[in-house]
Amino acid sequence: MNMGITIAVVIAVLGLGLVVGRLIALRAGMLRSAEAAANVDTSGLGLSSTGPTLLHFSAPWCGPCGQVRKVIDAVSAELPQVAHVEIDMDADPEAARRLSVLSLPTTIIFDADGKPRYRTTGVPSAADLKSALAPLLS
Repeated sequence: MNMGITIAVVIAVLGLGLVVGRLIALRAGMLRSAEAAANVDTSGLGLSSTGPTLLHFSAPWCGPCGQVRKVIDAVSAELPQVAHVEIDMDADPEAARRLSVLSLPTTIIFDADGKPRYRTTGVPSAADLKSALAPLLS
């Protein structure tokens, strides 16, 4: 009987781990509003003052960062009025601290006034980035 309880507990823990892991995976790459961080010092980040900027943090050792670069390059090709800035988190940890970047890759969309409007961790889809940028371009 004791062995049966142990097996049931192991199955329950594995099931819970699976559910939590799935929820975390579903949130990766989702754009979220970044207006709560609107008072962040963005000086020296190379943001455009004439239109929106896609800023993403990367590092040479970050595998998914290359995928983000490809997505952003595709979006930039379709929307040439959108600036693109990439910051190496290892080379500029102060910028990462100022923008509360805790994981890689992190992508932040800034409007022409330098205010962060959307942010995501993980690899965003090109469609999500374009739909977030559309209101900033009009």
